Amino acid sequence: MNGLESFVLRNRLAQAGLEPSVFRYPSTQADIGEAAAALATHLHGFGDGPVHLVGHSLGGLVILEAFGARGELPQGRIVLLGSPVQGSRAARAVAAWSLGPHLLGRLAAAELTRREPRTWHGERELGIIAGSRSAGMGRLFADLPAPNDGTVSVDETQLAGAKEHIVHDVSHTGMLMSAVVADSLVKFLGSGSFGRH
Repeated sequence: MNGLESFVLRNRLAQAGLEPSVFRYPSTQADIGEAAAALATHLHGFGDGPVHLVGHSLGGLVILEAFGARGELPQGRIVLLGSPVQGSRAARAVAAWSLGPHLLGRLAAAELTRREPRTWHGERELGIIAGSRSAGMGRLFADLPAPNDGTVSVDETQLAGAKEHIVHDVSHTGMLMSAVVADSLVKFLGSGSFGRH
C-alpha cells in the first residue's frame, strides 16, 4: 500500500490484528518491471512467514507483475482495490492528448492503456474489490460504463483466475476510507473469502 491516502485503511487493518507495511514505487519514472522488481525485493525482507498484499489502483498491477515474473516469493493472499487490470478507458483518453503520456507517468501510460487481457495464474488466492459509486475525475475524461467508481469501471477490474470479485458502493478513492471495504479485506486475508452475506 502506498501513501498517506491509505492511512485510514492501514489503521483499520492494524486494529484487526494485521501489521500493515507501506511499499512506495516511483510511478512517474519507473516502468512496471522495475517497480515489480523493487516490490519483490521488499517482500523478501519479511522472512519466511506469510505476507499478504493489498494493492489500490495501479498498485494492483505492480503486484500482478511481481508475481507473474518471479517465483519464490513469500506465501500469502492478495486483494486488489479498484485496480484496472484490463486497462483504463479514462487513462486511454488522457494518453491521447499531446501531453497525456507525460501527465500519466511512464508506468501508468504503459500499463493503463494496454488492451491485452490480463489473467491470473498465480498460486496465491486473489480477491478483487471494485466500487460502484460514480464519483471521481475519470468521468471527466471518458464515458465510463455503469457501474463504475468514478475512475475505473467494474468491468475493467474483472480478472480471470481471481478467486472472488465483490462490488461495494464506494468511489475509487473512497474505498480506502470505507469500513465496509476494510471488513471485506480483513475477511479475505484471513480466510480467502469475502464472506458474502
